[in-house]
Amino acid sequence: MMIHRPQEIPLDDPRSNNMFKPTGTKPFVATPAALEMFGSQAILGCLEILQLKAKRHGGLDYLQVFEDPEKAKRLWFIEDGEGGTITALLPSDH
Repeated sequence: MMIHRPQEIPLDDPRSNNMFKPTGTKPFVATPAALEMFGSQAILGCLEILQLKAKRHGGLDYLQVFEDPEKAKRLWFIEDGEGGTITALLPSDH
């Protein structure tokens, strides 16, 4: 069971403007380590949660964190700015 951790900045902060919605110019990728530890289904499920929360709140901070109580590491999602990517990764991948 993946748990979405609260973001560090308030949801109404102007920096909470990321929608975590992949496009042709902003692809979604996952690191091999994240895929190995969490699997593609869990990662895609977390991405869907982020998209729903971003839509509900008008955006989120660029860094979002999930944890699974049964795993030693957390799963990060980072949305880079214009021309960047949305990446699922382990903290050690950063």
